[in-house]
Amino acid sequence: MVSDFRSKNSKNTTLTVAFYNLENLFDTEDDPFTLDDDFTPKGKNRWLHKRYLKKIKKLGSVISQLGKENSVHPPAIIGVVEVENEQVLLDLVQSKNLKDHHYGIVHYDSPDERGIDVALLYKKELFEYLKAETFPLYLVDKKGSRDYTRDVLWVQGNLNGELINVLVNHWPSRRGGQLETEEKRIKAAQLNHHIIDRIKAEDPESKMIIMGDFNDDPTSKSVKNYLVNKQFYNPMEGLLKGGRGSLHHEKTWHLFDQIIFSKNFFERNPQSLSFKYANIFDKHFLKSWKGKRKGNPFRTYLGKWYQGGFSDHFPVYISLSKN
Repeated sequence: MVSDFRSKNSKNTTLTVAFYNLENLFDTEDDPFTLDDDFTPKGKNRWLHKRYLKKIKKLGSVISQLGKENSVHPPAIIGVVEVENEQVLLDLVQSKNLKDHHYGIVHYDSPDERGIDVALLYKKELFEYLKAETFPLYLVDKKGSRDYTRDVLWVQGNLNGELINVLVNHWPSRRGGQLETEEKRIKAAQLNHHIIDRIKAEDPESKMIIMGDFNDDPTSKSVKNYLVNKQFYNPMEGLLKGGRGSLHHEKTWHLFDQIIFSKNFFERNPQSLSFKYANIFDKHFLKSWKGKRKGNPFRTYLGKWYQGGFSDHFPVYISLSKN
């Protein structure tokens, strides 16, 4: 049964919704149907089991701390990307820092050529899972062949007793040039609105959360002009304008990792959750501590060189509270 938290203490009535790009969370086994050869013990990255377990432990520690300053609970829901399969997610939720929190998993295999998927983790005590579906993003390359990428994951459930819909995204990368690949991400934004229109046809007052690694900033055309319309609010835009980001590339901070929500999360109904706070989890221990990348996310690999870090992205989160 999902708990209903009622307390004068605001930390007891605040829930965290988070998103985290886990940077190539592969197991060590070779999948003959995907391009995962680099992440095997004999592959280019020498992806050993002890390295895998170290990464799992580190990621679990980070997830358990998200939103801790505002809530007594670890995140109620966490969207994750760059995961190879369901087994790595099972290992993650059973790791030292998460196993006592009883997280459920929503995961589907995607057609991505590298075999990386999107997924949603949910704390069963706080989120009642109802249903889920994936939506493929159809793209073609310059030769007219299909360009396989990640699906959009839709999950519907009750967050502290309130019906919400969550879309988890990992949009096509900028590899090949930002402007040259922009149309792919615009199509991904349009796919999100196709899903949203279908949901709203059944329930016009639906509460919506769109999260993901969009490979574009809050101010980019794909996000600002095609995804965030008058029905939605993007708290990440203010964080970016304040000079903060979730990843660092070519001497520039970017905020590709975003959580966007429908404006009905601003309603001050005593029985419903409303938006309180948005942040990037960029604590010192998550950063490189020396060299020319000092202050950047402490990543697992730099090229083929093992670094032993967490991820090349910082996680992001929002806090929701009952009034």
